[in-house]
Amino acid sequence: MITATDVTKRFGNILAMDAVTAVIREGSVFGLIGSNGAGKSTFLRMTAGILRPDSGSLMADGMEIYENPQVKGRIFYISDEQYFYSNATPRELRDFYASIYPGFDKGRFQTLMKGFDLQMERKINTFSKGMKKQVSVICGICSGADYLLCDETFDGLDPVARQAVKSLLAGEVAERNMTPVIASHNLRELEDICDHVGLLHRGGILFSRDLEDMKLGIHKLQCVFQEPVERGDFAPLEVMSFDKRGSLFTITARSSREELEEKVRSMGPVFYEVLPLSLEEIFISETEVQGYDIKKLLF
Repeated sequence: MITATDVTKRFGNILAMDAVTAVIREGSVFGLIGSNGAGKSTFLRMTAGILRPDSGSLMADGMEIYENPQVKGRIFYISDEQYFYSNATPRELRDFYASIYPGFDKGRFQTLMKGFDLQMERKINTFSKGMKKQVSVICGICSGADYLLCDETFDGLDPVARQAVKSLLAGEVAERNMTPVIASHNLRELEDICDHVGLLHRGGILFSRDLEDMKLGIHKLQCVFQEPVERGDFAPLEVMSFDKRGSLFTITARSSREELEEKVRSMGPVFYEVLPLSLEEIFISETEVQGYDIKKLLF
């Protein structure tokens, strides 16, 4: 388990992380979401032990991470800015990581490289951006690390490779309880893989919650009424968004599904249906309550 307590980091006059507190449970997929410059990369670099927090503590399984080889040997960091040794090949990269991570699985590395149609002897600097990301993910999977920190890992991957990487991560979580931490500004990339999500904004964390718990407490409904209705007609439900287009109403409310349906039925609709909520809609609803415009924050 990774625990951050009041973690603060400055770069000169820039406050990159502002007293961030979060818990990343072992064996879960944690999605770290925020706009560019929100502090995602800084948080991952501190979690990898590359940067030291100016204040607060950042620990893995009760041990400080920075300058702790024992802990850092259980963490693999995939940077958004891909860097490889000049003229290195995947085979040489494999041998390099095998010298650092004792549990590195060379056989699986060979199998995955073949599965992704990546050549072992080709120089990595001739690979495309997406191919380099695939090599990095394969290295992380094969390292045997308990924590895999991914910074914009899906950026540059084609749809097939993206789904393959997600399947690999899910398999590692199920088989050996690995903990991926995936930072992204794209909510749609994380929706089908994350168990828990945290939202960063201007160096601070707005909230960190289980995705399923969030989905259970918020519901969206479309309905048609013959008579005009207003937002206040849905009281005492907490209506988070209310959109009217002709006779069609789209309502998002914080309530159980049963409470929402019971309220709408009592109003005599011509038609209604409960719609599934996307992760983007959940975050929009949650942050609007706190006075933030999520569309400006995330896209």
